[in-house]
Amino acid sequence: MVVSCWRPSAVDDGPSRGGEASGRVDGLLWYKDIGQHAWGEFSMAAIQANSVIEDQSQLESGPLCTTEAGPLGTFVGVYDGHGGPEASRYVNENLFCNLKRIAAEHRCMSENVIKKAYLATEESFLSVVKKQWQSKPQIASAGTCCLVGIICNGLLYTANVGDSRVVLGKLERATKEVMAIQLSAEHNASIESVREELKSLHPHDSKIVVLRHRVWRVKGLIQVSRSIGDAYLKNAEFNREPLPLKYRLPEPFLKPILIPEPEVSVIKLQPEDQFLIFASDGLWEHLSNQEAVDIVNDYPRKGIARKLIEAALEEAAKKREVRYADLRKIERGVRRHFHDDITVVVVFLNQSLLKNGSSPRNSHFSLKPNF
Repeated sequence: MVVSCWRPSAVDDGPSRGGEASGRVDGLLWYKDIGQHAWGEFSMAAIQANSVIEDQSQLESGPLCTTEAGPLGTFVGVYDGHGGPEASRYVNENLFCNLKRIAAEHRCMSENVIKKAYLATEESFLSVVKKQWQSKPQIASAGTCCLVGIICNGLLYTANVGDSRVVLGKLERATKEVMAIQLSAEHNASIESVREELKSLHPHDSKIVVLRHRVWRVKGLIQVSRSIGDAYLKNAEFNREPLPLKYRLPEPFLKPILIPEPEVSVIKLQPEDQFLIFASDGLWEHLSNQEAVDIVNDYPRKGIARKLIEAALEEAAKKREVRYADLRKIERGVRRHFHDDITVVVVFLNQSLLKNGSSPRNSHFSLKPNF
């Protein structure tokens, strides 16, 4: 796997694994309470529930391409893996590097550049699967959702495959309230428009979406309709022995069932735009968009990503009728019966920096959770 493109230091929170300013670990929780990115402050946290954590994430602040004359900005990636950690780990180590290379080739940041970076990462991961799957067949069923945000030249680019989500906190001048605005489109078969899209793409397959145990799933196997990885649903070559039987389809397929192409949008950031919340679906299972925005708006910035995770865990405990203090004692693996892995990145927007178009020199760094 390719290592990160660059890794100078981040703003220090105190002692951490490896002796670097890379956040802190408290049991199953990793957190970076406060730091400085190119256009303001940020807070970041992740909690493990699975036996092996499948969520991966990164925040990159500084050059957005491999040439010196390229733009500066902030890159946020949240990668919610499934079927194992291989795909999310691979994306965490390769997507941003691919983006920087392609942005340098095109001499700009654009929706097309982002899409090409996604597809390049998909292609290279499927090449890894092809090399390894005979000896490690489980890798063919490893996939990941992939949510990206890029702040550059006063613009916010968002790209998504899967069901992670980014929400904007926007100040309403008239009421002085901060309102939640969802910026990303999700690709989950529980959404009727997603089921209709799948049916239109596969008109001759009456079982393209199946309701099983009150949950809609693509081919009865998976909830997301777009992902990176999931080779067993992209290429029939991988939907046979030695793939475990539970993943194999009874009939062959001629075209990919899932697709890796992201939905990309771009908006011009406005003075009313206060902050962004990027999170895997583990957070949104327990908090609404407005509940999350209210928490960020009502509490201090330092530790706010950790605060959001705590609020989600409190809700998860209530749903299972256990005390929050007891939930915190449950070991990884068993913890998955109560909540998913959760990743949260809160990015605050400094309007003075955005307006001037200049970011602080000390805001160049790379940060990834280190469990």
